[in-house]
Amino acid sequence: MQLPTSLTQYLLQHLSQHPDQKDLVLMMSELAVIGKIISKETNRAGLSGILGAVGMTNIQEEQVQKLDVFANELCKSYLKNSGYFAALASEEEEHVVNLEKSDAQYIIAFDPLDGSSNIDVNVSIGTIFSVLRVQEGMPAASEQQFFQKASAQVLAGYLLYGSSTVLVFSFGAGVHEFTLDQTVGEFLLSRGNIQLPEGGQTYSVNEGNTRYFSSEDKRFIDALKFDRGMSSRYVGSLVADFHRTLLTGGIFLYPGIDKDGSGVYKGKLRLNYEVKPLAFMLAQAGGYSTDGQSDLVERVPVKLHERVPFIFGNRALVEAYQNERR
Repeated sequence: MQLPTSLTQYLLQHLSQHPDQKDLVLMMSELAVIGKIISKETNRAGLSGILGAVGMTNIQEEQVQKLDVFANELCKSYLKNSGYFAALASEEEEHVVNLEKSDAQYIIAFDPLDGSSNIDVNVSIGTIFSVLRVQEGMPAASEQQFFQKASAQVLAGYLLYGSSTVLVFSFGAGVHEFTLDQTVGEFLLSRGNIQLPEGGQTYSVNEGNTRYFSSEDKRFIDALKFDRGMSSRYVGSLVADFHRTLLTGGIFLYPGIDKDGSGVYKGKLRLNYEVKPLAFMLAQAGGYSTDGQSDLVERVPVKLHERVPFIFGNRALVEAYQNERR
């Protein structure tokens, strides 16, 4: 009988092939532990009194959930104690957090709990992370350290807490999925070297925002429905919608929206915490992502909490969207 490969076995094998990536392998192991703890808490949140909002908003002007606070504090504590990071940036924090590790060679940006507005109704949520090397010539804990394009990442991934808990990540050469086996407490390889299947037949978009879309976006979405006959699937947790698209193909669209009638279409999703790590992995899996004009893997952030349009999926579909807007 062939036994599944554990995350530990995979990381040791990766290290034997890439001995210069010891720190990356060890930090991936730490991130997996964080995922196990958050998974356990989300599974029993309704029984442990950590569901619901705390009565305040974060830097993103969103209601902070109790599990948001728990996940954010857990990530900060574990990542600081790991010793691998000079600084961290969290979607929940207004400023970069200096970890006082002057010799550390890496920084990390993360969304501790993506989709947290869905917590109370038991919809899948997740944790997203992005690791970069410290750049020379500037303070290690400066915002400018995070103004690197997605292709500069050395490790990116996410944990999805749903019917099962899965860890999906890439060191820059392939995307792999591990599923948490609760009976042994270990992540086991469930899909290796993931590639988007061709000919995906689903599109994913918040159609409640249609009235705020540009005419080009409305026309393209209508074409998906009526000309291509595609089916709609939309969860509302980015990490869950990304995971489905990664495994089944199709296209996800969160274009810019104009809610105030100014004629300026603004993106919603955060470039550093959500878009960069997901765009990086999608490219590894043969997909493509755009902000409507250019490849998001090559977009350089200019603000820590910068928001952008995010359209991703099968290359042919995303390029068709991009061409519609030119």
